[in-house]
Amino acid sequence: MAVHAAHNTPIYLTADVRALETAAASSSPPLMERAGLAAAEMAREVAGGNGRPVLVLAGPGNNGGDAFVLARHLKQWYFKVTVVFAGEEGKLSADAKAALRAWRDAGGDPSQAVPAKQDWGLVVDGLFGIGLEREVTGRYAEWIAAINGLGAPILSLDVPSGVHSDTGRVMGSAVRAAHTVTFIALKPGLLTLDGPDHCGEVHVRTLELDARKLRPPQGLVIGREVLMGALKPRARNTHKGDFGSVGVIGGDRGMVGAALLAGRAALKLGTGRVYLGLIARDAPLLDVEQPELMLRSADEVLKLKGLSCLAVGPGLGQTPDAAFYLDWALQSRLPLVLDADGLNIIAASNDLKNKLKQIDTAKILTPHPAEAARLLGASTRDVQNDRVGAAITLARNLNSLVVLKGSGSICAAPDGTWHINTSGNPGMASAGMGDVLTGMIAALFAQGADPRTALLAAVYLHGAAADHAVAGGSGPVGLTASEVMDTARWVLNRR
Repeated sequence: MAVHAAHNTPIYLTADVRALETAAASSSPPLMERAGLAAAEMAREVAGGNGRPVLVLAGPGNNGGDAFVLARHLKQWYFKVTVVFAGEEGKLSADAKAALRAWRDAGGDPSQAVPAKQDWGLVVDGLFGIGLEREVTGRYAEWIAAINGLGAPILSLDVPSGVHSDTGRVMGSAVRAAHTVTFIALKPGLLTLDGPDHCGEVHVRTLELDARKLRPPQGLVIGREVLMGALKPRARNTHKGDFGSVGVIGGDRGMVGAALLAGRAALKLGTGRVYLGLIARDAPLLDVEQPELMLRSADEVLKLKGLSCLAVGPGLGQTPDAAFYLDWALQSRLPLVLDADGLNIIAASNDLKNKLKQIDTAKILTPHPAEAARLLGASTRDVQNDRVGAAITLARNLNSLVVLKGSGSICAAPDGTWHINTSGNPGMASAGMGDVLTGMIAALFAQGADPRTALLAAVYLHGAAADHAVAGGSGPVGLTASEVMDTARWVLNRR
């Protein structure tokens, strides 16, 4: 999946897209004509001049209407086009009926079955758009399986059929597109959960609507430009005290490596001083690979004056001692980055939840889906089925900034605004990646970035570093968290 979108590009939920469509309903030419033409232009670009026929699947709703318009234009441009439509014409919207009539007037004759195998140059998926709420079954599921197996490039209209537009969840079965041309604005289902595995290259066509002006967005893209504002250029006349101090609390027996990864990441992203408060009684006194880190006991670090923020959770464990130190951190009134067992301990304690919600310093939570589920009292499946909604609910319930990690990480704020990250790859599904992200967030915050910018920039940088590492041959299989932190430093210095 690749989305070529700048930082703060709008993302709209289905209800908001419907409102935008209503606002533009009286415009001329109609939105369906504009969408069909934009899609036809994309289809022409993808198909090229190979002379092979184009198969168009038109569904029973307005997505099918867009497909009829596309087919008409391709036919006018001398493409050989076959349209398959098995919906009920009488149930089509007025615009979709008009598009079907225009296709027939142009000499088209829709088929009711996918033809026997041909050497298709392109398949256009116009089965289901943003309105899909039911599982795809029966004939349409068979069609999806058939076109996925043709070996021809697939262009999906608006969203790949079978992918839920708001959540990215596959509704039974879904098209695997090489390209998706989406109309008016991006939708979250293209960017998170299963969506990125199904949409291929995503192309936005605004259809001449200024969506941001008509309906200010709650959701936005995290793009590379966020790195530009994360840190100020360093003056020559500086010292380490100008770049903040991070305390990391964690590293119980058998999990010291998690705290070391967080501390190393904070150091390599420019923090002036990094203190590791380790819980394990037999913890090392020196990180031989990174001797610049200052290893202490958790008690010592929590008593330090002048810390810029605390990162609590990497390798913390869930012992009574761990809960004690977490409570102490909450009472410190220092800005907090909470991860891993720091979140699991809070999930099990209403008292700690209330303390977290009530403190007025910056708080950034970094749960993966299972941790988010524990915090919400829900199942991991519930969280994954509505990642945007889960992240917003967590942010509001705990009065904190939140990143719900995973494919298309969701960053949410207590005010209901949210961002989706566009960087990263499957190589990041390996041990220690979350610990590195925690250290990166703390580093940017300690150096002066405001909490939201620190979160967004670190999340993007984390994924961008992994992308750069993979492009250089280090993965995705076998990519390590240590490699990502080293590459993140390189990317940040060349932003």
